[in-house]
Amino acid sequence: MKKTHDLHDFMNQISAEMASEYTRIQKRVSEDPGTAGDQGEENWAEILRDWLPQEYHIVTKGRIISQDGETSPQIDILILHASYPSKLLNKKLFLAAGVAAAFECKTTLKASHITEVIENSIKIKNLYKPRGGTPYRELHSPIIYGLLAHSHSWKGEQSEPEKIIINKLISEDRKLISHPRYALDLLCVADLGAWQFSKMAFVKSSIPPSEGQKHSVSIHQDALTINTAYLGHILNDERQDGHFRPMGFLISQLNQILAWENISMRNLAEYYFLTNLTGNGSGSMRSWSGDIFTDNVRIQLQQGGMTSNTSWSEWSPVFL
Repeated sequence: MKKTHDLHDFMNQISAEMASEYTRIQKRVSEDPGTAGDQGEENWAEILRDWLPQEYHIVTKGRIISQDGETSPQIDILILHASYPSKLLNKKLFLAAGVAAAFECKTTLKASHITEVIENSIKIKNLYKPRGGTPYRELHSPIIYGLLAHSHSWKGEQSEPEKIIINKLISEDRKLISHPRYALDLLCVADLGAWQFSKMAFVKSSIPPSEGQKHSVSIHQDALTINTAYLGHILNDERQDGHFRPMGFLISQLNQILAWENISMRNLAEYYFLTNLTGNGSGSMRSWSGDIFTDNVRIQLQQGGMTSNTSWSEWSPVFL
């Protein structure tokens, strides 16, 4: 019998601790919802401090300010780069270039929260100017944005909370998101499951060149397609190996996404992935035309610029 990896044991421990904290917080939530929310945020902040490299600064309650002076709505948790000036750590107005990730926190997730965070994702990512040069840079904002919840509000015997969440994610994405870089990156409900926003690019076969054009490139304008999906990793999914925990997914996937911008994290991110902390996931696709890319990147992709089987390539066909 295969041994359980110690990392899975740690994920069991922090999942049990989060469940215990949720029970404790709920006892007094009706007396003081604000304090209950603050306690929930501190639970998540503590986990991030425990499981991210010490170089990151984890702070609570602040807004992001762009280089043009525009500000975001208030955010519950912000993850700041190691280079962030210590003088400004307690100023509660954080320089956009110094923010690696931001999260909203809810003790009990409701459908309206999903709409709210997707709207805020657009506002926050609009503080950053679009990047160019590679598929990775054009599909991703410099900041990661997500939603963290202890539990959810759909507790009835016939309720299907995972279906409610994915349907809400899909409907709000179709209605509000005009480019993949604006989408919500991560959603984790500690006692239910976790969702990630993935991006995949495909190039259709080119039209065979006619005689006399053997060395030319001939491709339809719509030959390049980008598919995106919220991939759900659900706790009670029969495809999981029995060791999967949403908290493990969050830690593994957050390290993975941060490692695209922070090379020093890549070895550990790959290790987490190989221990299968993320479990198995699935989701339905949304297709985008290739013109969401700049002309330079789109043409290079159509002419064979995409790489495959190359770790951390910004010209990869898949970004999970």
